Amino acid sequence: MIVSHEWIKQFVPHTLSANEVGEALSRHCVTLDGITELGAELSLFVVAQVVQAGRHPNSDHLWVTKVDDGSGELLDVVCGAPNVVAGTKYPFARTGTVMPGGLKIEKRKIRGETSNGMLCSARELGLGDEHNGILALETDVAPGTSLLEVIKLGDARLDLDVLPNRPDLLSHVGVAREVSAITGVPLTLVPAELTTPASSVAAVEGKTSARGQHASVVVDDAESCPRFVGVVINGVQVGPSPDWLRQRLDSIGLRSISNVVDATNYVLHGLGHPVHAYDLATLVDRTITVRPTHGDETALTTLDGSSRAIATGTTVICDGARPIGLAGVMGGLDTEVTERTTDVLLELAVFEPRFVRRVRRAAGLSTDASYRFERGIDAHDAESVARQAAALITQVAGGSVAEVLVVGEAPALRPAVTLRPSRLARLLGVEVPTADIVRRLESLGCVVTLQGDALQVQAPGWRHDLGLEADLIEEVARLVGFDALPDELRPFRPGNAPDHPLHLASRRVRDLLVGMGLAETRPMPFTSTGGENTPRVRNPLAEDEPFLRASVLDTLARRAEYNLSRMQGNLRLFEIGNVFTPRAGRLPLEETRVGALLMGARRPSHFTEPEPPAFDAWDAKELAVRLAAASFPGRAASLQPAEGTLAWSIVVDGLGPVGQVNPVSLDRPVWAAEAWGVELTLGVMASEDVAAANHHAHAPAERESGATRAVRYAPLPTTPAAEFDVALLVPDAVNVATVDEALRRAGGDLLEQVTLFDEFRGQGVPEGTRSLAWRLTWRHPERTLRDKELEGRRARLLEVLDKELGIRPRAS
Repeated sequence: MIVSHEWIKQFVPHTLSANEVGEALSRHCVTLDGITELGAELSLFVVAQVVQAGRHPNSDHLWVTKVDDGSGELLDVVCGAPNVVAGTKYPFARTGTVMPGGLKIEKRKIRGETSNGMLCSARELGLGDEHNGILALETDVAPGTSLLEVIKLGDARLDLDVLPNRPDLLSHVGVAREVSAITGVPLTLVPAELTTPASSVAAVEGKTSARGQHASVVVDDAESCPRFVGVVINGVQVGPSPDWLRQRLDSIGLRSISNVVDATNYVLHGLGHPVHAYDLATLVDRTITVRPTHGDETALTTLDGSSRAIATGTTVICDGARPIGLAGVMGGLDTEVTERTTDVLLELAVFEPRFVRRVRRAAGLSTDASYRFERGIDAHDAESVARQAAALITQVAGGSVAEVLVVGEAPALRPAVTLRPSRLARLLGVEVPTADIVRRLESLGCVVTLQGDALQVQAPGWRHDLGLEADLIEEVARLVGFDALPDELRPFRPGNAPDHPLHLASRRVRDLLVGMGLAETRPMPFTSTGGENTPRVRNPLAEDEPFLRASVLDTLARRAEYNLSRMQGNLRLFEIGNVFTPRAGRLPLEETRVGALLMGARRPSHFTEPEPPAFDAWDAKELAVRLAAASFPGRAASLQPAEGTLAWSIVVDGLGPVGQVNPVSLDRPVWAAEAWGVELTLGVMASEDVAAANHHAHAPAERESGATRAVRYAPLPTTPAAEFDVALLVPDAVNVATVDEALRRAGGDLLEQVTLFDEFRGQGVPEGTRSLAWRLTWRHPERTLRDKELEGRRARLLEVLDKELGIRPRAS
């Protein structure tokens, strides 16, 4: 979700910077993926005044001007704009300035006259489509002033990672509500830039239809559309949007279309409700009907100009004769608002998420509207937002509200949830005063009443995720701040129930494999290939991976191919995850398995062993035996070869076959070693077969102890590494650790790895010394290092070694 910092301030007039708002949201509410400062590319542009303007002696359409850019001298600038006027101020790009499109302004001759810069138009600055002339500035600032002080572009886009359970954050008012709760600044539901008050025209209401003098609305499918609000606006004049509205949409990356359409987009992104405007004159019988399609209605041309097939039973919006829109997804081309439109029917409907999801998938079309409907919108304020949207249209396009049509019953109030402050204190580990609990919940829009020692909390319509006491406690916790809560373990929930045997087995296996140097992967249990042994998911997360996997090694093989495509062939991977086996008429059998994949060098290279041997079948078989011992302690395990294959079954006394060792089939290049895999079943997840949950016997819970160590995480590198080797003559009295420490210290922050890979004594090496060779790996986090930089660092290293340790490079 992209939101504008300045747009948020329309609802919450705070004084925080964009970075401070982003940090506060990330700490209390939603993950911040990044901040983009708008207008940064215009920071080098200045305001300049044209002092003199005359015709170019060698052109009938160019001007030669004298420009004051605040530098103390007048600059000769050639300009081709017809509206250049002496005494007027314009945006100016000095020599050396890079334009938003990437063009660098240079001093050059144009038809024999020297030009020292460029007077700019709005399109050249990326501020609009106007290119007929340069952008005149009405300002009193002195020449040389930064253009950003005149044209207020000091906005920032915040990229928020909104999870599916928080659809209220898919609008600026929703994000502003969180900022208000965090900062304590009061929330304004109607921004000051919306100057036209909402209409007070009485609504024509009905449970299944509303028929007015100007239009009618009929809902034949109340299950998919429980509420529909239509507003008729007469006398609009469709045209360009005012600057403030265009700027609002541009701040989140949207293109301005027309004043009416821009107003609907403002309501969508600002207030969180998808709305659609119809040209009332194009509606047959001036009627809107929500219903499933009939058998003869097979296609619809949507606003994007595409003809889309629609299946029978798809929920659509119709006029008196035909489908004119896909419900909750996109309107039709035939009824769009154009320059000829004078009367508009504005739609604000509440569609059930599952029906919109069905329409979206059938049409193969995802939109901003469908994205919000599928996650749920607030049905309680549908009429008030529709009136506000109509007021905005009349503000930017003229006209007046003639009629308001409302179909469907008002949604019932949410049931109250009981919140016990004592329970909150037990879960959070700290007491929060009741008054603070009430204040924080009310700041989110909840209605809170005190009932004895407990609170009765009624969640607002836009918070579908608040249905349990634990949900409310989490809201209080995040507003207090998770960093302000104690992190020590407290004996609030003592018990004598042992951990589940499957959990204990997984923990033993994980400790074993991590101790052996394997890296754990945690992918999703889906795969792209399927057959009789792979159940298909009806509603997969990704269309290219619709099957539940039958083997953990299948997923590990895909991870290995990913690494091989990036020239990484030394792999030690494992996963503890679930696999699925289909069963007729029942849920798939779900088993927990551990899979391990070995490939490439058995151990890291060393100067005593530059090319270690590769993993082979014996390594895999040893790993299988150790896995079986960790999974089923106290039981003997053995390997039995499978006839005609390079596979072995893992057999445990009293349990029989529990796994397999075999080569892993994957797409590997010729330079890559063979991959070996081990897969072993730890247990069966309980479904309707409760007895299957104890399919395997495990040892009782064991007590663990040991010191913990801090782990530092760093993002994976995105830039290429640079390497060079250096052979040094090292005196026998100087140990390797001393040289290694000097290399790392002198190498600086960009030195990523130091590897000793060779030792030599003999011809050409002076007595009392040996030749040691190191490979140094360098990496810059943001760009590729240049050869000149590497040579400078090499020279610096050699200088330090010679000065501190008397070590010099070995001559070739």
